[in-house]
Amino acid sequence: MKINWGTGIVIAFGLFMTFILFFVFKVQSNSKYDNELVTEDYYQQELKVQGNIDRASNANALIHKIEMEKVEDGIEISFPKDFDYKAIKGKVSLYRPSNQKLDTEMQISLSSSHLLIPKSNLVGGLWDITIEWQYQGVSYRNKQSIYY
Repeated sequence: MKINWGTGIVIAFGLFMTFILFFVFKVQSNSKYDNELVTEDYYQQELKVQGNIDRASNANALIHKIEMEKVEDGIEISFPKDFDYKAIKGKVSLYRPSNQKLDTEMQISLSSSHLLIPKSNLVGGLWDITIEWQYQGVSYRNKQSIYY
């Protein structure tokens, strides 16, 4: 049987499409390639955008702002010294863009104006840290990315 150019091109396209479909199926069915959303409740988070903007504006209006820095023991978060640290309530969210399984959230419990996120809780790489906190009925929100 003799194969002409048209038949050869059709066979090549068919083999190429089979090759591509094989890899698409392989990636979709293998749990190693996790196809996750940025957050589980993405649409509910979008509804809270204006509240987040207001809390971020409150945080930016502070004279003494929150400071986050890498230290040897982990990441240290320093709250404003003119605030009574015992009255500060809220939560710290650690978000790892590359792996949802490493995301954590912790309540703020201060014994001084500093909060330490231990090195043992952090894997090397990029972390998005969001602090949502309240002081005397006013809500604040700080967000910063740190490469640890």
